[in-house]
Amino acid sequence: MISLSDARGNAAAIQRIEAIRPGTQPQWGEMTCAQMLAHCQKPFDVAAGELILKRRLIGRLLGGWAKRRFVVGEAPFGKNSPTDPAFIIRDERDFEEEKAALLGRVKRYGEHGVITRDPHPFFGPMSAEEWDRLLWKHLDHHLRQFGV
Repeated sequence: MISLSDARGNAAAIQRIEAIRPGTQPQWGEMTCAQMLAHCQKPFDVAAGELILKRRLIGRLLGGWAKRRFVVGEAPFGKNSPTDPAFIIRDERDFEEEKAALLGRVKRYGEHGVITRDPHPFFGPMSAEEWDRLLWKHLDHHLRQFGV
């Protein structure tokens, strides 16, 4: 599995993000390309401790099981996976601004890794390795959604 904290894995993710072009249509889902780029920034903000989301009951009940099943495993995320409402981007976004912002977050993560000590809002307490795996799987999911 690729690691965003590894220089080569981080560079590979950056190369894929740089390959995205405005107007690229998704292979599934309803987000525009710019909305996807904005959406993908949110998990990095949570890992950096810049976006703190309250844990909900469903996460407290199912988060540990879901983490073992979906985060730790090798399988990529499936199409149309559920997302936290705080990660949903409905407004139009500027493609170049969102692309630059996501690239900045991926690069920063590669340099500093996970900063937060807070639990993940759904999966609960996470190790640095689990955060890394989750961030990669989420980013890869959306890059595949847009064919890169």
